[in-house]
Amino acid sequence: MRKFAFLALPTALSLLAGCSSIPAYERPAPPIAAQWSQPINLAGVRPVSELSWQQFLPEARLHALIATALEHNRDLRIAIARVEEARALYGIARAERLPTLNLGASDSVSRTPGDLSMTGQPLTARRYDVNVAVTSFELDFWGRVKSLNEAARASYLATEEAQEVFRISLISDVANAYFTLLEMEKRSELARATVETRKETRHLLQRRRDVGLAGDLDFFAADGAYESARAELANLERSRAAAENALALLVGSVPKSLPAAQNLTEQGVVPDLAIDVPSEVLLRRPDVRAAEARLIAANANIGAARAAFLPRIGISLALGSASKSLSGLFEGGSGAWSFVPALALPLFDAGRSQANVDLAEARKVIAVADYEKTIQQAFREVADLLTARDQLAQQLNAQEAGEAAQNQRLRIVEARYKAGASSYLEVLDAQRDSFSAQQATVQVRRALLSAAVQLYKALGGGQATQTDKAA
Repeated sequence: MRKFAFLALPTALSLLAGCSSIPAYERPAPPIAAQWSQPINLAGVRPVSELSWQQFLPEARLHALIATALEHNRDLRIAIARVEEARALYGIARAERLPTLNLGASDSVSRTPGDLSMTGQPLTARRYDVNVAVTSFELDFWGRVKSLNEAARASYLATEEAQEVFRISLISDVANAYFTLLEMEKRSELARATVETRKETRHLLQRRRDVGLAGDLDFFAADGAYESARAELANLERSRAAAENALALLVGSVPKSLPAAQNLTEQGVVPDLAIDVPSEVLLRRPDVRAAEARLIAANANIGAARAAFLPRIGISLALGSASKSLSGLFEGGSGAWSFVPALALPLFDAGRSQANVDLAEARKVIAVADYEKTIQQAFREVADLLTARDQLAQQLNAQEAGEAAQNQRLRIVEARYKAGASSYLEVLDAQRDSFSAQQATVQVRRALLSAAVQLYKALGGGQATQTDKAA
């Protein structure tokens, strides 16, 4: 029992120690308005914190792409590895607060010359030792080790939040890339149909010109419209290939079999997200939480720097058995122990300790500014996306009405041209306007879906599912 009490001495002292030198932490007041800066429709029924990405993005094909990206994306792997790195560093810092026990065994032999021995004869001595030892354990009276441990813990939490930021961003980026690909495919489909229509019209006008029923002006107008549609199709195909490559890069490894795709109008993304006051919304974002964790780490490092001015107290002790022969190592009366306390008081270090305090305080100022800037950027991002959600919905409604009007105009002009009441130039103008309206409707519909996904991300992105965490 005496042995165990002796070994527990450093642990007991460490529990008594630990007066913190860390400045009292106060969260900076958010440098933003109490309400959103513009009149915004805040009506919503689904809280983001309770809405997983699978619920917000219901299409099965998109589910498969996002799940694959969460498993194979290389940048996400790096982010996960950095979390593991920070966790290990925190474990190392936490271990410094407790003593390390070592089991040691040694055999030493020494010879003393005759002129140095008390008997005048050469002396050979041998010693065997077995002990349990604590070496150079610091008693953290001033909280230096505790401050370093707190800084490491906050850094780990900041890294973990940074991983969550990347996870949400990856989900958002895959969804946006997928919607862009659907947009390019739909616009290419419209352009391809337009090319075929104009090709047929060009061929018809060529035959009419050959028999004298149409002039060169109509034929060359139709020919120019056909070549313009071909050029637009080539441009859209190039954009579609680029969107496909961007999606493949994000996903990392495109699955061999995927569920059938749905078009943009069938995605089922409903941007009916519940919106709270800015201070509540923004403090739920992982990037804001990461910035605050970095601020807490910087604040803790000030405590560690301040503690460097104070005495550092350490102890080394060993408890075991010693004997001049191996056979007598564990006999009665062979017990041995040592206890070596040490105190180091800094007297002169050429200003190094003060410079470390100044450095820690400067880094805290940087961390405060970074935290405030992160909140301001988040406020602007959410406000912009809330406005975009409302305005894009109105724009899409107007665009669909405009497209219907242009299509009706085209039908009327084509009927008048067949009846001989309109020129072919009017038909070309109506075709161009109808094609432009169709393309613009697809673009606005994709922009509305992208804005909804970006708003979901800006509000915090919901909670990770067990599958996400396993990936």
